[in-house]
Amino acid sequence: MGPHPAVAAIRLAVRRVLHDILTEHSRTSEDTPLSGDTSHERPSAPLVLVACSGGADSMALASALAFEAPKLGIRAGGVTVDHGLQAGSDLRADEVVLRMRELGLDPVESTAVAVGREGGPEAAARDARYAALDAAAVRHGAVAILLGHTRDDQAETVLLGLARGSGIRSLSGMAAVSGGPGATRRYRRPFLQLDRQTARKACMAQSLPVWDDPHNADPAYTRSRLRHEGLPALEKALGKGVVEALARTAQLSRDDADALDAWARQVEASVRDAAGLLECAKLYALPPAVRRRILRRAAIEAGAPAGSLFARHIEEVDRLITGWRGQGAINLPGKVVAQRQGGRLVIRQG
Repeated sequence: MGPHPAVAAIRLAVRRVLHDILTEHSRTSEDTPLSGDTSHERPSAPLVLVACSGGADSMALASALAFEAPKLGIRAGGVTVDHGLQAGSDLRADEVVLRMRELGLDPVESTAVAVGREGGPEAAARDARYAALDAAAVRHGAVAILLGHTRDDQAETVLLGLARGSGIRSLSGMAAVSGGPGATRRYRRPFLQLDRQTARKACMAQSLPVWDDPHNADPAYTRSRLRHEGLPALEKALGKGVVEALARTAQLSRDDADALDAWARQVEASVRDAAGLLECAKLYALPPAVRRRILRRAAIEAGAPAGSLFARHIEEVDRLITGWRGQGAINLPGKVVAQRQGGRLVIRQG
């Protein structure tokens, strides 16, 4: 008798991702020349970590990783992040570490973070969490970190992007593969095609203890309101299948955004003069979607934080190209200034 269908589904999703990781690791190892001193080289078996909060999604993921990794010769470990936002969070993190050890994961650790306020509580917690995960990956020499985001999380992300009016890249939601500092493919999301209930059923079938974060039901948080009020209202008005449709929208939007990003990279050099300055006339001739991508890249290269650079900022800079009437400089996040000078667009630290 085989495993429960939900358990089989999550294991298959994880197995596919681990196969991809193993293939990439093997290719990288073949391309890396051997050094003379091998005493400090990492073990040949790659290490994959799971980010585990103790919730159903990440516990199901941790269990599947522990089951599948040894069969592929992959070492499997885990890390839980203590945000310190609730009383007893350190004790709860210790419990998650114990559960990961019981699954057979090694190494496992809990790492505490200080959550700031920039960008709101949800964004600040996310930034602190990813910084801690990046540090853990470097510390342990992990080739990848698995995240338990599901199709439901993807649908919520698309709706949040739609509400912000942030453009097609925001509508593309979370990527199945994304990077961290110095690692373009560090984060993997095996469950983006699986719903939240599948993960919960897998935990029940394996008698895995699950912790439900009260923040996920707190209406003070935007995502919580969307999860418990917004999406149910949409399903009531439009019928079932909204989550699946939003997830498909994310993938289609990502494909389009990737193509436009590639186009912008290809033509960027052609709209700069010999000194590297952007030429307004050549920018004007480009499709708006391509032009604005070039402007965004230029602003980030000048020092504007990507997370604080919104569509409205780029639209203001774009008007220096398309609606030039002698207006002054545009102030961007990170003390970056954009201004038009003699037919050139200058973006630099103010």
